[in-house]
Amino acid sequence: MLIKNKPELTYADVTPENLYFNRRNFLRGLSIAGAATLVGERFAAILSHPGSIQANSKLASVKSNYTVDEKVTSENDVTHYNNFYEFGTDKGDPAKNSKNFNTSSWSVSVEGEVKKPRKFSMDEILKIAPLEERIYRHRCVEAWSIVVPWIGFSFSNLINLVEPTPKAQFVAFQSYFDHGQMPQGKYAGIDFPYVEGLRMDEATNPLALLCVGMYGETLPNQDGAPVRMVLPWKYGFKSIKSLVKIKFQQKMPPTTWNLSAPSEYGFYSNVNPNVDHPRWTQSKERRLGEIFKRPTLMFNGYGDQVASLYNGMDLKKNY
Repeated sequence: MLIKNKPELTYADVTPENLYFNRRNFLRGLSIAGAATLVGERFAAILSHPGSIQANSKLASVKSNYTVDEKVTSENDVTHYNNFYEFGTDKGDPAKNSKNFNTSSWSVSVEGEVKKPRKFSMDEILKIAPLEERIYRHRCVEAWSIVVPWIGFSFSNLINLVEPTPKAQFVAFQSYFDHGQMPQGKYAGIDFPYVEGLRMDEATNPLALLCVGMYGETLPNQDGAPVRMVLPWKYGFKSIKSLVKIKFQQKMPPTTWNLSAPSEYGFYSNVNPNVDHPRWTQSKERRLGEIFKRPTLMFNGYGDQVASLYNGMDLKKNY
């Protein structure tokens, strides 16, 4: 269940705000006269390099109502135990192999069944909506879990800007892939670029987060820099990393793991302790940094917010 009260302390509370500010939040707390000078200083680096976002930059964010009151997983654990097959299949590979990943001049193309197709630079993405810190549970299909203070905003804010047509029933996502920067991908055993998808009502759910940071800073390369999706009620592989293309379409899009192993990974991939993976149980999970396992929660504990999306569906068939 989501907790509507603010946690006593989050990473946003201790993050210094003198390096990087979201312009909308920043202007809200200052007089116009004072803001004019400071905005020029704070945004000089970003505006001089449109489409880029520097690693390890501090991000100012507001506390979100969409948060849980659980112990946050160690940042070191979250950033050094990853699934990002473009950079290798061992959990430690992404942190080691993505150090020189170049995310400069980044843009995200939005196309398909929309009235206003366009490309968003990272600078434009950062201005779409005020950045929020959301402490989400995150459950991996391999039966481990984390609790992370993500930074971003509801994906629906971007959807509203491009105005999908009535034909748009699904949203397809595509990750960046480059053999030169990601040579380890040839050993992954799956096809690239990585693709994912959502139904429109899933994409517009306020929990669906377009994410640009974590732990008070911009995303590390191994965690999906510079922009990714975070879908806390679905298994982790649905939260596509290093996003470069979003396409609104009428038909259900293919997804990487469903194409690779359709008997193991379905399109929906909602966290469901009652449907085992063919090779292991999903009824228990181990939180990184802990020894003992805990029961897995239906929809990862977000049933109050998302269960109605699947009314009448057979969740064992539509896994």
